[in-house]
Amino acid sequence: MNARARQDKAAAKAPMSNKKYLSIWIPLVALVTLLVIVANAALVVAGGWVSSQLGSGTYTFTNSEESADWDTEYYESDYEDIDAVDAAARELVEEIGAGGVVLAKNEGQALPLDASSQVTMLGRAAADPVYGGSGSGSVDTNSAVTARGGLENAGFTINEQVYSVIEAFTVDNPRGYIEMDRPDISTYNIGELPVGDYEAQADSFEQYSDAAVIYIGRPGGEGGDLSRDISDAEEGAEPGQHQLELNQDEKDLIALAKDSFETVVVVINASTTLELGEIQDDAGIDAILLAGSPGASAFNGLGRILSGDVNPSGHTVDLWASDFTADPTFANFGEFVYDNVEASFPVSATESATSNATVTPDAPFVNYAEGIYIGYRYYETAAVEGFIDYDEAVVYPFGYGLSYTDFSWEIAGSQIGETDGEISVDVTVTNTGDVAGKDVVQVYVNAPYTAGGIEKAEVVLTDFVKTSTIEPGASETVTVSFAVEDMASYDYLDAQAYVLEQGDYEIRVQTDSHTIADGTEPLAYTVDETVVYDELNPRQSDEVAATNQFDDVSAEFSTEGDEGKIPVMSRADFAGTFPTAPTADLFVADEAIIEGFQAWDAEAAAEAFEGDMPTTGADSDLALIDMRGLAKDDPQWQELLDSLTVGEMTDMLLNGAYQTAAIGSIAKPQTLEPDGPAGFSSFINASINGVAYPSEVLIAQTWDVDLGSEMGVMLGNEALQKGINGWYAPAVNLHRSPFGGRNFEYYSEDPVLSGQMLTAVANGVATKGVYTMVKHYALNEQETNRVNNGIATWANEQTIRELYLKPFEMGVKGITMDVTYLADDQGTVEETTIGAGGMMSSFNRIGSTWAGGSVALMDTVLREEWGFEGFAISDFNLYPYMNPNEGIHAGTDLTLTFQPSKSFDDTSSAKAVTDIRDSTHDILYTVANSNAMNGLAPGATVDYTPPTWVYVQIIATVVVSLALLGVIVMVIRRVRRHRSGGPATSGRKKAADSAV
Repeated sequence: MNARARQDKAAAKAPMSNKKYLSIWIPLVALVTLLVIVANAALVVAGGWVSSQLGSGTYTFTNSEESADWDTEYYESDYEDIDAVDAAARELVEEIGAGGVVLAKNEGQALPLDASSQVTMLGRAAADPVYGGSGSGSVDTNSAVTARGGLENAGFTINEQVYSVIEAFTVDNPRGYIEMDRPDISTYNIGELPVGDYEAQADSFEQYSDAAVIYIGRPGGEGGDLSRDISDAEEGAEPGQHQLELNQDEKDLIALAKDSFETVVVVINASTTLELGEIQDDAGIDAILLAGSPGASAFNGLGRILSGDVNPSGHTVDLWASDFTADPTFANFGEFVYDNVEASFPVSATESATSNATVTPDAPFVNYAEGIYIGYRYYETAAVEGFIDYDEAVVYPFGYGLSYTDFSWEIAGSQIGETDGEISVDVTVTNTGDVAGKDVVQVYVNAPYTAGGIEKAEVVLTDFVKTSTIEPGASETVTVSFAVEDMASYDYLDAQAYVLEQGDYEIRVQTDSHTIADGTEPLAYTVDETVVYDELNPRQSDEVAATNQFDDVSAEFSTEGDEGKIPVMSRADFAGTFPTAPTADLFVADEAIIEGFQAWDAEAAAEAFEGDMPTTGADSDLALIDMRGLAKDDPQWQELLDSLTVGEMTDMLLNGAYQTAAIGSIAKPQTLEPDGPAGFSSFINASINGVAYPSEVLIAQTWDVDLGSEMGVMLGNEALQKGINGWYAPAVNLHRSPFGGRNFEYYSEDPVLSGQMLTAVANGVATKGVYTMVKHYALNEQETNRVNNGIATWANEQTIRELYLKPFEMGVKGITMDVTYLADDQGTVEETTIGAGGMMSSFNRIGSTWAGGSVALMDTVLREEWGFEGFAISDFNLYPYMNPNEGIHAGTDLTLTFQPSKSFDDTSSAKAVTDIRDSTHDILYTVANSNAMNGLAPGATVDYTPPTWVYVQIIATVVVSLALLGVIVMVIRRVRRHRSGGPATSGRKKAADSAV
């Protein structure tokens, strides 16, 4: 080997220089260190979300020896275990179906069918039924009774050949999402089989010819409305054809059924109205049933109706019109965005990708230009005014339903109170037919109307009662009643209060919104002098008198054609004021609207605040259980609140997704609060998912508040078995338009029916200590543009109060929860009563102010006027315009989100801490009086055990940290050796010398 080769070999074996060595290890160590820091920080910031997925640990509460024998089971289940609850719940769901399915047509007494009939099921929904809706209101229907099962369980034999074809088609052609750029396109298609697929099975019709039962379904869901034009989405659809009329495939199927079967029955499996005038008038269609969405077992109820085992007693909860395009809401529903308002909050790419609704980063709006005239309020009034032909415009009135028997009614007595009293009417209902059945007695008020004065509908529902089962020839007397003040109308222009105008009022006992019951005459009630329910004379149901709170919203409306203002429909001139789509000038927002869309200024709010900084972190021996049963203004509440730190409070307020977080220092347990209106459901914790109840539409079609109460009690029993404390339901927005994608989880177009059903269900579940989060407060009647920047919703104050706030008002004033508590240190049990526990605000804006940040909505009306003492939560808070500081300022206490999604802009000013404290008080008051305190007695102590993932985090952090420390020691030692000329260095020097 020559000298150069030996030199190259020696150089190849030379160790890496310190500089190069460190250039590799320092970045590597730094990266791993950074990852450890970031991971731990992320777990702290995202603790709420991680806890929701992996558990939040356990708090162990231990009562003192003195209280060991006290009765601390404040609420007890009526059932031994969850299996017993589920079995009873499924029976109840079937009963709801049996009581809620509406018999809309029954020519020649085609129904009931003989239970041994051999029938042919037709229509996609026969094999792919609509059990409920999608989104937060969805439920698990994997074990639900199918449409086929409902018929077979009633004794019918099914044409297997045809059914198999339908089933196979639905598997190959799922009723999925339509990928469209247009926001007014529904997320679902109709997807009916072409008629040729049925015709190919015609050889099987003869054997199963006792009846054709055609199922027509329409799904709905959160995040998308039903389409008002399907021409770009459905093959063969004509321009302007909408999703709620029969498409050509369905028409062809009906024609085939009429040609092939003597008896044709149509079942409408939908929780919205459809245009059915064509088949209602078709002599070839023998019967029509409005079945809603059945949940777990209501298809059994439908089967029992078809077989005659049950006499149908359901009634419509909406007016079914013949032409939806002629409805006054049609032109002002859907996609409208201001031209001159820039987005205050840019929409991120993540939000765009994950939102299942149209992303509209600017300023969307919707105008309720029809005013109070929605549903039957419009059609009944327009008919009286000669603006429409009622028989042509209406297929089924509101409150309509047929029976297999006949009833006669007679007014047996009445009590007409003074203007501060009540009106009640006793109605005797007699079954004059041959079959036992139930009926619904409805009472409407016709108020005096003066053209140009306060707007009033021809009739307004004020009360209703469903009879028990009446045997043939038997009678039952029921009483319908309401307060005289309920006949008042809201005058936002002049009196700025509810007004009972002078004149003659008619109290009408009716079978539906259009028909006065045979054998009854309207009762007269005369108001001699106009009564104004102002601050000197509030309504008896108000804490303080209702007066104008939404002038900024009403100001955008004009009844006199002011340029740049929204024209509002008036009974005085339906033709001249009938709503049209917004004109170009209405797409230009004025300065007030632009200002309303701006971001909340927490700093300015803090500077304007004049209060003192509240006490925080003070010593106290009080725990939350000590507050149970105390009035909300009891001084002990202030001592308890003084003991909390800002961090403890904000950790709870910003971590409100389906829970309220635990606070160990006051022994407050974590609560559990699942969705949704059709029974408990959770996309986070599937073990919570319970029996699927029918859609709220089908529940309301029972017109049976007792059945609603039974549903609530059953859910309360389920809650006790599963450790559930609160419930994101019921939902009581109105069916303003039949195209509302979320109509399935709202009861009705009518606020009184909605409010009574809400109150019944909420009071039922409250018997087991469960508080309800009534939603979505308020004016949340469409899904299009509902997120990202909040849709500005415009309605005048009369419309807001008489329609859209009314069911929430009825709930707040009518919901009660009995609370047993330990009143002394001897364990004495006493009882008190609290009101409604919860309310959920909505995505939309009231005018241009976010609903959850509206002081008028969330504080003045809700708390001051109605007396609400519970807590309010935002709807799912993923978007910047829903500012938590703005929320707690207005009265939205809890943020429905996981911790990393939201933070307070201000937690240090006197204003912010005061708001944080007030919101904490609202939440703790409700929780203290709920079943969350089961098992706890005053003096209880608490120990906390972190969840497993926390231990894993600690161990992993320690292991990685030790490994990093070892690497750092190794690097330091190596560098030092290299610098000091150690053995490796000496060896290299000798090799070099030898080479030379």
